[in-house]
Amino acid sequence: MTATTHPPQVDPRTIKIIKWRLLPFLMILYIAAFIDRANIGFTAKHLEADLGITPAVFGILSGAFFIGYFVFEVPSNLLLQKFGARKWITRIVLSWGILAAATAFVDSGQTLLIVRILLGIAEAGFFPGIILFLTYWFPEKERARTVAMFMVALPVATVIAGPVSGLILDNIHWLGWESWRWMFLLEGGFAVLLAPFALKLLVDSPAKAKWLTQGQKDELEARLEFERARKVASHGNFSKWKVLINARVLAMAVIYFAKSNGIYALVFFTPSIMASISKSTSATTVGLLTALPYVLATIAMIFWARHSDKTGERRFHVAGPYLLGAAALIILGFFHTDIILSVALISLITVCMYVPYGPFWSLPSMFLTGAAAASGLAWINALANLGGFFGPFALGAANEATGSVYVGLFFVAGLLVIAAVTVLRLKVVTPIDEPQATDTRTAKTATN
Repeated sequence: MTATTHPPQVDPRTIKIIKWRLLPFLMILYIAAFIDRANIGFTAKHLEADLGITPAVFGILSGAFFIGYFVFEVPSNLLLQKFGARKWITRIVLSWGILAAATAFVDSGQTLLIVRILLGIAEAGFFPGIILFLTYWFPEKERARTVAMFMVALPVATVIAGPVSGLILDNIHWLGWESWRWMFLLEGGFAVLLAPFALKLLVDSPAKAKWLTQGQKDELEARLEFERARKVASHGNFSKWKVLINARVLAMAVIYFAKSNGIYALVFFTPSIMASISKSTSATTVGLLTALPYVLATIAMIFWARHSDKTGERRFHVAGPYLLGAAALIILGFFHTDIILSVALISLITVCMYVPYGPFWSLPSMFLTGAAAASGLAWINALANLGGFFGPFALGAANEATGSVYVGLFFVAGLLVIAAVTVLRLKVVTPIDEPQATDTRTAKTATN
């Protein structure tokens, strides 16, 4: 690329149209995916009683989801690139909905194990597939905000999953069926109903969008092609398999793995702290305090991603929150008996774990394209999700060795520090557009 080459510009109104056309529905899909993956956690006592399984076995069965998920993550994303996002995402939604609903019919620990593994296989590729799909539509300078808007669905799903599942478990016993069976059937059935809408509403690429003018399509395609060529010129072409051992891709997996453990630490410790609060206040207050960190995280995610896109900076927008979150985890380990401080620290940690999502997922697309992007994004997510196995084991081992569950917080803090150092050392393509005003951008570009 020569010093006088200027990137094609895209009308902001085009980006706004695309966001309104795609993101609301993608968020609904993500909420459904989270609920169908996590709702088993609300049925522990029911399944232990009705299926005759122990709490330890229940934990294994819950985590079995990640077996199929890990193995099929990369192949699924490669198939998405081959068959197109519209058809493949529809297939994922339909198959996970059917299997989530099929959980209602299990009659033993063995059948539950099979269904959970199959559910992981069915959902594999959904999240990295959506991240890949967004790169087909949004230029680099829009991606942090776009990914953050999509991932707002995660804290929203965390807030609504419990009340919705609890409402079904407490009130629906139709036809003499256990309420937990109805929970799986209804929540899985919702995903099945979404599948036809996915086939109708999703579009593989801007060129196929009937709701964009030809001029809008041309300027967007020109910009995306410019960015693809720039990545190839800077980093060369990666093969879809060699990218799995690429140092930067593995570094990204380390970074995201630390985040996964940070999220798990929140899941692990928040209930005990909230239980302490419940001794002196109402259940309603506890519910509001539990939801507060996720409300704050939702607002902060959009602000932080917008700031990252505005400045064109990614690495510090990931490393900074991780370092702050690590400090908060260490303080929580020492002062967890102070309820007010604990709630404040949990809120801060939650924000720090969620705000890097947009900037983080903008990093791989700065050096990966084509099939390498499909396999690389999936591999990062697959390796990082091993935290779903590793986190409980590590925190449990720390508890057994020291007699204190809070020692595990220091371990997670250490992982976040390692992740922050790793992301700061990453070498990626610099932003195409300078963050300065448009009237100064051309002059700056010409002097580079």
